[in-house]
Amino acid sequence: MNSLEQAEDLKAFERRLTEIISGIQPATGRWRMVLIVVSVCTATGAWTWITDPETQQVAFFVSLWNHTFFTVSCIVLIGLFLAGIHKRVVAPSIIAERCRTVLAEYNMSCDDTGKLILKPRPQPQ
Repeated sequence: MNSLEQAEDLKAFERRLTEIISGIQPATGRWRMVLIVVSVCTATGAWTWITDPETQQVAFFVSLWNHTFFTVSCIVLIGLFLAGIHKRVVAPSIIAERCRTVLAEYNMSCDDTGKLILKPRPQPQ
């Protein structure tokens, strides 16, 4: 395979990698917004739950029942983490890191957007 064919293959690989990473960016942004909103709701509910003077005087489950906003938002947050939202939020960096691992064998790397970085070949001694 000559160097022109190799260069075309590398360009095609780079285009596909950048296409994949840029394609999942909108979904990643939406998942980040969902996580932020649910986290803020949980923190707000936790603050009202903790600062409520009645919380110390009633049983734990009664206290949770009295603060349904906190209880529901906490359950939703736990459900999101069990469903794997933490992986969806960082999906582009996971893909880029796995590509870097494979490309390291070929003296290459890539940035977080999928652009290839060609490293100099090691000189035999």
